[in-house]
Amino acid sequence: MLSPPIAEFKKHIRLILRRSAYSSKRSMKNELVLALSIPFFKYYIYTSLISHNMKKLALHWQILLGMVLGVLFGIVISQTGWGPDFVRDWIKPMGTIFINLLKLIAIPLIFASLIKGIADLKDISKFSAIGGRTILIYILTTVIAVSIGLLVVNVIQPGASVSQETLDQLTQSYSGEGAARVDQALAQKEKGPLQFVVDMVPQNIFGAASSNGNMLQVIFFAIFFGISLLLVDPLKSKPVKDFFDGFNDIILKMVDLIMLIAPYAVFALLASLVVETSNPDLFKALSYYAISVVLGLILMIGVYVLAMVLVVRKSPIWFLKGISPAQLLAFSTSSSAATLPVTMERVEEHLGVEKEVTSFVCPVGATINMDGTSLYQAVAAVFIAQALSFDLSFGDQLTIIMTATLASIGSAAVPGAGMIMLVIVLEAVGLPAEKLAIGLALIFAVDRPLDMCRTVVNVTGDAAVAMIVAKSVGKLGEPKVKNWDDRYDEVK
Repeated sequence: MLSPPIAEFKKHIRLILRRSAYSSKRSMKNELVLALSIPFFKYYIYTSLISHNMKKLALHWQILLGMVLGVLFGIVISQTGWGPDFVRDWIKPMGTIFINLLKLIAIPLIFASLIKGIADLKDISKFSAIGGRTILIYILTTVIAVSIGLLVVNVIQPGASVSQETLDQLTQSYSGEGAARVDQALAQKEKGPLQFVVDMVPQNIFGAASSNGNMLQVIFFAIFFGISLLLVDPLKSKPVKDFFDGFNDIILKMVDLIMLIAPYAVFALLASLVVETSNPDLFKALSYYAISVVLGLILMIGVYVLAMVLVVRKSPIWFLKGISPAQLLAFSTSSSAATLPVTMERVEEHLGVEKEVTSFVCPVGATINMDGTSLYQAVAAVFIAQALSFDLSFGDQLTIIMTATLASIGSAAVPGAGMIMLVIVLEAVGLPAEKLAIGLALIFAVDRPLDMCRTVVNVTGDAAVAMIVAKSVGKLGEPKVKNWDDRYDEVK
């Protein structure tokens, strides 16, 4: 179906590379902009024509195509001397703008949907039931994720494959970044065990809403506001409820509009990732470690699939198809917060979870549910211990389960939470302080691609838990898909 635009793309790439031997850098950049715009413009027209014939590609296939083309484009253009600079200057900004757009609406979406969801329940006891089940299931899935990570890393033992030469090279390259993360973790640890609870309560809601890093504070205020709204006379609270109903619909429509550029944005993000990847030899040296993490993440996806069959009584293929655009965006952006608007839209409209559940489970999951990250902590902690010849007893590994589970909640609102959680876990099992930075340096080289993979699991976990909770409280119905152009003919 897509062979004409792909053939056009290949033709222009060959033409540009043939001319690169005698063209100046400036003229090459201008020519590339013009030449590459032709096949992609034709692709846009091509898919638009298909849509008029009711044969438009599903969104997840469009995003997947953009990812594949982005990787291929990055590989090809990185072979030229000017390619990386061109991608950074002209391609990457498109992906950055897309991520910024998603982050732009994250806080308004959480605020509006959570207040609307609580108000629609009309019963505080129903909200407490949803909240209690959500937290318990999130803790359970985190424990399962950490246990899977420990099982995989003990079977494969990736640390045994790291040579002293690789260890020295990684330490030299990344010890500075490792030391910085250790300092961050120590500063967080000194705040006390209940500091994360204190941090959940904002001093100023407008200040909290100014940063996506304060998502838990916004959630706290929205819950407080929604419960208070239930306690007010219905005649007086109705205008406020109507306002948030309309406001929520507008934000969801903004999600639909932003997703129109998703295939092109992931092309930009993946192309920039490929050209910015340095020293592929280190990736090969850490391949067993990366395989261990990815295998563990795949097994965790299997746990969600099993839950769909046994608990929700839904087809796992249907579930994965419904959430796939959010998964692909999570992979491209490495951010659960940036993907949150899409996750909520897919769970509500394509999986049939009612807003009363989605509005609470998904935002809370984006901040405290770190199944993929917790699994990664377990694998990384044991891998570092193996590489540094630091023996871990069975009791130490039980400590990893407990510490990683608690750290996933306590560090939820901390920037760079993944590495900070890992430092806390390593300290809990007694790794000497002078080896902490070396241990972190071991995994920095492959952290970005693995971060992309574990974010997919985090997002999938949020969607799975939302369906489980919805099923348990009778809030799982039929999907009601809304498109961006539902009313376009009326207003054009």
